[in-house]
Amino acid sequence: MTTPSLPDRTILAPGLEISRALTGLWQIADIERHGETIDPETGAGWLSAYAQAGFETFDMADHYGSAEIVAGRLLANFRAGDVATPSGRTPVCMTKWCPPLGTMDRATVEAGVRQCADRLGVKTVDLLQFHWWTFEHPAWLDAFGHLRDLKNEGLIGQLGVTNFDTDHLRVLVGQSVPVVSNQISFSVLDRRAAGEMSTFCLHNNVRLLAYGTLLGGFLSDRWVGTAEPHDIADWSKMKYKRFIDAAGGWDVFQGLLAALAAVAQKHNVSVSNVATRWVLEQPAVAGVIVGARLGENEHRDDNVRLFSFVLDDADHARIDRALADLTAIPGDCGDEYRRPPFLTASGDLSHHLSEMPGIFSATAVDTLTSRVDTGSIWEDICGFSRAVRVGDRILVSGTTATHTDGSMVAPGNAAAQAVYILDKILASLAPLGATRDDVIRTRVYMRNCDDWEGVSRVHGHYFADARPANTLLEVSRLVGDYEVEIEAEARLPRT
Repeated sequence: MTTPSLPDRTILAPGLEISRALTGLWQIADIERHGETIDPETGAGWLSAYAQAGFETFDMADHYGSAEIVAGRLLANFRAGDVATPSGRTPVCMTKWCPPLGTMDRATVEAGVRQCADRLGVKTVDLLQFHWWTFEHPAWLDAFGHLRDLKNEGLIGQLGVTNFDTDHLRVLVGQSVPVVSNQISFSVLDRRAAGEMSTFCLHNNVRLLAYGTLLGGFLSDRWVGTAEPHDIADWSKMKYKRFIDAAGGWDVFQGLLAALAAVAQKHNVSVSNVATRWVLEQPAVAGVIVGARLGENEHRDDNVRLFSFVLDDADHARIDRALADLTAIPGDCGDEYRRPPFLTASGDLSHHLSEMPGIFSATAVDTLTSRVDTGSIWEDICGFSRAVRVGDRILVSGTTATHTDGSMVAPGNAAAQAVYILDKILASLAPLGATRDDVIRTRVYMRNCDDWEGVSRVHGHYFADARPANTLLEVSRLVGDYEVEIEAEARLPRT
């Protein structure tokens, strides 16, 4: 076996070539969490060592401490001739914009993207990845309208998303938004992305950028055969230890580590190499993001060995036997940021979901009755409310995929319209004190029942736990040529 001198590369999108092993800068936020700030020139020096070794693709976000500023200094030094890369290409710096919930008008969106560009010191952001905290707030579609314009104007090179589930990727594709990537958690332990997400991405030319491939460092030789840790210092390990617990606990995890160690010994590589290679060989994956603890733990020599071998059938069989003992992580990609129990890297912050601002509000009619209006002109003209609560019972009117500006969402795409509708229904329930778990009845009206399976699968994603009574039927025509209309009923717990 000959160890390659440089990591493999791939074309993520036209004009955007990246290393298949990206350097993640999220740990800058952890390093700086006590108030200290990395000197930009010092940080750029650390990054230049990666770039000169062929790891010239860097991933960051607007909230990763001073990561964008440090990366901007690296780019400035490259332009000045003080940093070289093996390919001669400018380092690729992809970042994320993670705005708070609220109105997404042109000025707000442009200001957020320009801040990223200014910190990086570039005219065009190579890849701008968008994160949104809750899809029940529909302004994320407004944001993408403006992001698409900024891409056409040259401020953004390519558009991506981060922590989107399959259903909401479906909405973006239905809206013809040119998204080239989705950055999600994907590891040999967290295999949510290997199913429906990968299938959808392969069919729609969206590539996956995988983070968490080493579970914050737990998938490494260091942890083989060790006792379960209880005093964990860094945010990343805090988060991924919860994934290990959800998958069956430390003892079962040791079985997986033992299998990876046996494969690693066979190929004369590290456990980290094998775990990362498993993800890299998944067909929808363009690249894996390996976190860099800058100035502390740098594993460039080990990381390049990732491209010195491939996993054969015997390797996969050994790993699969170990995986059979683990419990699959539930849900879809991105759920850990929108549902308990994982949420943010710094802890289980379930309470932050209830603190997010809602899009709608409730109006009291009398002591027993409240209603929710969504601002549609038809609510006044036709004299109806989006949702009405009487005592512990809530009724939601038939709802279509009509955006706040009156436009139809995802024309012709029944499954995508169902996603938008169910988000709107849940947003209408929230100010009346209900959640998806309180829904007891849904009725789905379809223009063409040939589309029943996609719509029904979406319904299943939303209500797998609540399991409401459901009726699905075809009608001769829906007003406005919509593909789907859905109504719902919820009942609050008796007190």
